[in-house]
Order: sequence, then C-alpha cells, then structure tokens
Amino acid sequence: MTLLIDGYNLMYAAGIVGSGIGPGGVERSRRALLNFVVESLDEGELARAIVVFDANERPPFAVSDTFVHRGLRVRFAAEHGEADELIEELIRVDSVPKRLLVVSSDHRLHRAVRRRKGQAIDSDVWYAQMIARRANRQTSEKTAPASKPSLPPADSQVEYWLDQMGFGESKAEEKDSPGPFPPGYFDDDVGGK
Repeated sequence: MTLLIDGYNLMYAAGIVGSGIGPGGVERSRRALLNFVVESLDEGELARAIVVFDANERPPFAVSDTFVHRGLRVRFAAEHGEADELIEELIRVDSVPKRLLVVSSDHRLHRAVRRRKGQAIDSDVWYAQMIARRANRQTSEKTAPASKPSLPPADSQVEYWLDQMGFGESKAEEKDSPGPFPPGYFDDDVGGK
C-alpha cells in the first residue's frame, strides 16, 4: 500500500511543532516528524511512503523539491502551491489507487482518495496507531526469547575434546601436567643447556 502523508498536518496533529520555535525551528520540527515516520514504518512500508510538505518553507539544503530522508521520500509542493494540491495530483496519477492510504485530517483529501477507491485516515488517528505499534514492537522485543546463552563448556565436554585431540590425561596426571600441553613439552633442551 502506498502511503501519502500530509506532512504539516501530521506534524500539528502529533504535537511536534513544539520544536518549531526560534531560528531553524520549522526544520527541527520537520526532521523530528520525518524521523518519527521512519522509525514507525517497517522496511516495506517505508519504501512506499511519501511525505508531502508545503513548499513555502523548503529547507535550504534541499536542492530540489524531492529528497530522501533515511529511506523516506519527501516532496515539497513547489509547483502546486500547497501540499494538498500535490497530494491530490499524486492521487490522480496513481496507477493503483486502491492501494493508496492518505494520512491527513483534511477531508478534501479524504474525498479525493475515496473517489479513486483508496483509503484515508485522520492524522491524529494514524499517529496514535503508530505510537501503539511502536510500543507493541518494543514490548515484543523485550519479551522475545533471547538467543541461546553462550555458556562455558562443561568439564566433561572439555575432557572429551582434549581426549579427541590427544591431550587427554587422567586426573592424577593433571596435577603434574602444565595444562593442555603433553608431558615433557617443556623439557626440551633449548640453547645448549
């Protein structure tokens, strides 16, 4: 399903505008929203998602009206005046509109996507669903069975492998033996002694 997100609409519904105060505030808010979306979607959803913003506040680093943020496509409605018009255009030209989901509280966009048999959801509802999904994901990650712990080998396993490699000794001999080295290992006459 292709996801079309009305960027500023979702940003306000999610209450992310708090970081929009002061110089660069809009950019911080926009980046916070984009990070939230990226971290909320799985890889397949992310590949089919587009966040659309009004063009009047395009970031200075965006050399075009389209860029990618951590795998998420972002568009600015430069030639359309506002995001709603660009979203309506994307709905009109979509080759499989039944697979569209528009995230916006603008019911004009809801009507546009539903005319093409797509779906729409209010921004605050979608935001709440993503918060719940993230909480469920974190809970399942915490409760998921951990991989088998790596424990040191049992003494019997060590003895077995030492025997297999030819280093096995009886318990009585171990007292006199320097670890896994064979008897006489250190007895070599080195340097003419």
